[in-house]
Amino acid sequence: MDSDKKEITIAEAQELVDHWIKTVGVRYFNELTNMTILMEEVGELARIMSRTYGEQSFKESDKGKDLGDEMADVLWVLICLANQTGVDLTEALKRNFEKKNIRDNTRHKDNKKLQ
Repeated sequence: MDSDKKEITIAEAQELVDHWIKTVGVRYFNELTNMTILMEEVGELARIMSRTYGEQSFKESDKGKDLGDEMADVLWVLICLANQTGVDLTEALKRNFEKKNIRDNTRHKDNKKLQ
């Protein structure tokens, strides 16, 4: 599969990450290690968000960080966790949309705070 394609489906992303892990990365870190890495990556994303959109100023070490790259790091580790726990993210996302469409059908429309 060519990772330079313009678009990558979720299923293709899961395959690409799995292939990379097994050929370049040697093996997956265990699930608990990857969960911790996910939290680290979310923290790095939060740091850039708080400095870009919040009140905090950038430190010299924060400059040059790319928001998209930080988001991709989060997605990468999430895909690793899905792969190693047998989760099909395409199906999981479809089910999640169905759940939200039933549960939240009028919830946000009726929320006076969002008017």
